[in-house]
Amino acid sequence: MRDTLNLPDTLIKNLLQVSGEKKKTKAICIAIEDYIRRRGREKLLSLSGKVHFELGWEEMEEIELKGMKEREPSRKHR
Repeated sequence: MRDTLNLPDTLIKNLLQVSGEKKKTKAICIAIEDYIRRRGREKLLSLSGKVHFELGWEEMEEIELKGMKEREPSRKHR
């Protein structure tokens, strides 16, 4: 996607220096990806202690495998 952005020169110069990239587009893409990844991690960490599972991992895996076996016949008919 092409877009026109008004970004401060010093911000872009610092980004190029920190990222080690030569191209502005590449440096901005790296910065955006990093930001999205960090925010996602922060959101997951904020759930710490708020989500409770009654089942252990073995039971959850057993349920998942059972579901996969139940769905398998429908795939053969396609």
